[in-house]
Amino acid sequence: MEKKWWQSSVVYQIYPRSFMDSNNDGIGDIIGIISKLNYLAKLGIDVIWLSPVYRSPMCDNGYDISDYRDIAPEYGTMDDMERLIKEAGLLNIKIIMDLVVNHTSDEHPWFLESKKSRDNPYRDYYIWRDPLEDGQVPNDLSSIFGGPAWTYDETTKQYYFHLFASKQPDLNWENKKVQEEIYDMMNYWLDKGIGGFRMDVIDLIAKEVDLKITDNGPRLHSLLKEMNTATFGGRDVLTVGETWGATPEIAKLYSDPKRDELSMVFQFEHITLDWDDVYGKFKPKPLDLLELKKVLSKWQTQLTDDGWNSLFWNNHDLPRIVSKRGDEGILRVESAKMLATLLHFLKGTPYIYQGEEIGMTNVKYDSLEDYDDIETHNFYKENIKNGFSHDDMMKAIWENGRDNARTPIQWDLTDNAGFSSHTPWLKVNSNYRTINVAAALSDDSSIFYHYKRLIALRKEMDLIVYGDFRLLLEEDPNIFAYIRSDSQNQLLVVCNVTGHDIPFSLPTSISPLRATSLITNYNSRLLKDVKNLRPYEAFAYIL
Repeated sequence: MEKKWWQSSVVYQIYPRSFMDSNNDGIGDIIGIISKLNYLAKLGIDVIWLSPVYRSPMCDNGYDISDYRDIAPEYGTMDDMERLIKEAGLLNIKIIMDLVVNHTSDEHPWFLESKKSRDNPYRDYYIWRDPLEDGQVPNDLSSIFGGPAWTYDETTKQYYFHLFASKQPDLNWENKKVQEEIYDMMNYWLDKGIGGFRMDVIDLIAKEVDLKITDNGPRLHSLLKEMNTATFGGRDVLTVGETWGATPEIAKLYSDPKRDELSMVFQFEHITLDWDDVYGKFKPKPLDLLELKKVLSKWQTQLTDDGWNSLFWNNHDLPRIVSKRGDEGILRVESAKMLATLLHFLKGTPYIYQGEEIGMTNVKYDSLEDYDDIETHNFYKENIKNGFSHDDMMKAIWENGRDNARTPIQWDLTDNAGFSSHTPWLKVNSNYRTINVAAALSDDSSIFYHYKRLIALRKEMDLIVYGDFRLLLEEDPNIFAYIRSDSQNQLLVVCNVTGHDIPFSLPTSISPLRATSLITNYNSRLLKDVKNLRPYEAFAYIL
């Protein structure tokens, strides 16, 4: 596989609304991001994935776009955006934009035209169907946000299709004009010098609603090949597709360089292991570590030669990993470092979500009213109707709700965590006085400096980027250990994923005698002296 710049890169996701507010209106903005670029350069990241900043009514915090070629006024102006691209570039940081092309806002000019009449030139930019004879919805497809995926339009007496909120109508990708409009828009942004795209729910664009196929439709890969040819194919950029339904076999179709589709995809199999089969994340179940090991190992080994992995624990849709898989109490620092170590030595491109590098935690608002997220409110109503208690739903929201990731970044211990001097759009997590960037930067042993070291190691060692992966201690329910190897060296990574002391012995095939410590979240020991692992202990040695 030809080596690419994005294979050794580390990506940092910014959720603009919650990152930094420069004009004190309670909402993060582009100038706020620019003001923190030196902080990101200090961390060592190479790429910013910027969640949507396009013009939007903000029904779904910018994932409902009303103009792909303009900036939402609360975030700034196109001049601000161009300045961000330029100033990040001076620090060798590329910007990848969020490409949301499964759907638009219902306030997009295309949709406003589409719903005027059945013979409007824009009618087929979207998916319209007649009601059934009894006036009911065309079929029983559901919205991912709860409720039916169809909304009736009184003017034209038809239903339009939306896999998300009713204010997010799905585009009709079978229409050549839609494809041309999207490709033209993508080239508009690429010409501005961005470093690529993160593609929101890209596996849904080839849907066939009459056959009830919503993801991985039969035309998906031919559409992506066309997109590649028409836009980014001839440019040296990073493209990552959000693909909730991907298996390793499907991921190879996207990311095998010989196929000319995408650089990599986000798969979520490791994230959904503790989701209920029927009610999903709003009825969480305990995680089976052996399953997690099996899943991560499978993705490592099956994409070895003809694909590429993305590596992540967190994003704007997911709970904070230290709350989910670690300890948000007295072992917060140790467990956050362990989770970072486990992930960053794997093969693939790591993604850090804002605040992860200081160990930000989930939030527990007492009142449902304090939550902003449309998904949270929709599922609360739906599950209460299905017999869930208020307490059960609040517990599920505290554990898995999307607003866990969206509380403002905790910069310091001043009011509103230094995010804004105005009341923020979403309440700051009350633990900001102890968990904040200023405290992390002033402490040499903080989570921040552990991430900084992991990022630096990836830059220094090709072995971490390109080496082979082998899982150790496959049946151990407490320890996640693996070897990365190339023709010169072996790297041993060992993580105790529990909050307890665990006995440990090296597999007999590994000699500890010439091992050199690379990183640890406790004080360093000679590998031959390690007979037990402390709570959440993690380390890596070159053998």
